[in-house]
Amino acid sequence: MNINPIPDNEMERVINLSDYDLDYTSFQDSFKDLAKLAAKVAGTSISLVNLIDSFTQWSITNHGLDIEQMPREESVCQFTIAGDQPFEISDLTSDERFKDKFYVTGNPNVRYYWGVPLKTQEGHNIGALCVLDKDIKTLSPEKVELLKIIGNEIINRLNAHKLIGSLKNKLKEADDTKKRVAHDIRGPLGGIIGLAQVISEQGHENEIDEVLEFINLIQRSGRSLLELADEILSVEAPKHELKTDEFNLLVLKDKLEKLYLPQARNKSIDFVVNTSVNSATIPFSKNKLLQITGNLISNAIKFTPAGGKVTADLSLKIEESHNTLQINITDTGVGLDKATIDAILSGKANTTGGTAGEQGYGFGLALVKHLVDSLNGTLLIYSQPGNGANFEVTLPQQNK
Repeated sequence: MNINPIPDNEMERVINLSDYDLDYTSFQDSFKDLAKLAAKVAGTSISLVNLIDSFTQWSITNHGLDIEQMPREESVCQFTIAGDQPFEISDLTSDERFKDKFYVTGNPNVRYYWGVPLKTQEGHNIGALCVLDKDIKTLSPEKVELLKIIGNEIINRLNAHKLIGSLKNKLKEADDTKKRVAHDIRGPLGGIIGLAQVISEQGHENEIDEVLEFINLIQRSGRSLLELADEILSVEAPKHELKTDEFNLLVLKDKLEKLYLPQARNKSIDFVVNTSVNSATIPFSKNKLLQITGNLISNAIKFTPAGGKVTADLSLKIEESHNTLQINITDTGVGLDKATIDAILSGKANTTGGTAGEQGYGFGLALVKHLVDSLNGTLLIYSQPGNGANFEVTLPQQNK
């Protein structure tokens, strides 16, 4: 029996989380003050800001406990996001659901838990603010209200991050439009100047002073406009310099290793990320890449037994009209039958258990399919029961 709670709106919830397009490793400084404040208000030694996707609880900032992630099924906050009210466990050591968890039986040996769901404007609980302690606590109503306010401020900051990202994308679109306009006017201007040059030469032979003067004005004006177009184009960033909304293969490889090597090592699985050499530094959009690739890697780790291997092959195919990002995730796991593959590709994957008894939630691969479709990409799956699986994602990219 699956003892892990699943919110009724789980698919919508994980889609809402993916809309924030978060890099879970980059928020320690942004929320450190709020985590510390929460612990001070509650009088606890530990406070965490956790975001929960289909597979993993990500501690985007922490106070009093150095932790970055844990499997979703191991967390207490999975229960917090299943409801709309604060969730409290007075003594974890006496609760059948949690008494054998590693953070209860070993360091930091926590007993008390209190958490409040982080609810977005769309009404989805994407994570939780929680406080924990080795001693049993009692929170007054005033402290509870203050912790709720801190939770709301966390959502406000996440929304601000999302808005800033949206504005940066709009600015980039405006910059791209400016460059296209500059390119479009250069051709006609060059033609006008060339024609004026021909007329000027013929006019000089015929000694038509008035025509020569008029044509010289055309030439000077045309050259001024052409110089203006060149000036607009000159602000273009160096070809391989990364902007805030871009990755290259080397950066994506580094991100994936930092995020998912701990999961693989925890299950004694060999995790390797390979990149193509010839296009390793060429930039491409990072939009939803960590959500797509991360869900595929987490799924592969989940269904690969200890001693197995998960490989991520990343490449960027350079083409004349556009580039194509290719992501291949292969594993030596239990494999998939045709019915399961068809369910995934239709966005109707069901929950199943992992090879080490992990409880499934059934929405990680459905989310991948949704995100890939939203980016006009393709998802292909090759697998047979007992022979591992290969997930191939292709995503079109603007030619930089």
